Amino acid sequence: MTTLFSQSLRLTLIFTVLTGLAYPLFVTGVAQLAFPRQANGSLVQSKGQIAGSSLLAQKFTSPRYFWPRPSACDFATLPSGASNLGPTSQALHSNVLAHVASFQTGNQLSTNTPVPGDMAFASGSGLDPHISPEAAHLQIARVAKARGLSVDRVSVLVNKTLEPPQFGFLGAARVNVLALNLALDDMDAPHAP
Repeated sequence: MTTLFSQSLRLTLIFTVLTGLAYPLFVTGVAQLAFPRQANGSLVQSKGQIAGSSLLAQKFTSPRYFWPRPSACDFATLPSGASNLGPTSQALHSNVLAHVASFQTGNQLSTNTPVPGDMAFASGSGLDPHISPEAAHLQIARVAKARGLSVDRVSVLVNKTLEPPQFGFLGAARVNVLALNLALDDMDAPHAP
């Protein structure tokens, strides 16, 4: 009995060290060497400061910025997730109508202007950093007016920040809202001669 207990204790300690310490340290070391930017959260810097992560949406509400898609968790990272409302849910229906109306009103669009689905529905995580090119293009006029820029200039910036489908065929073209908004701020910044 004592021998069995002793063997069990030794195996528990060995596997605790292997799987709880050695393996995580090895994987972390490989990640830091091979993919340091991604391993550290894909952080985006602007003017020497961390502005956010390219993987997480932020709450932009000012008319001077492009807006991300709605978030069921109000862009909080700890309780992130979907609303889990089903397709027959009256609450989901009400939320979608409110998101559509808010987007149309905020961008001075007519009530019969179709709103892209990504601006009507929250993402599964509530933190999706991307919007569709269509959603970005519908916001150009508002952002240009709020910043005193030409629509053409902002449109060119949107097209420059457009990300193609991954590997050319996975997913759809998309725009990272944080990257686009930081590019807008850089446009406003005075440049040295």
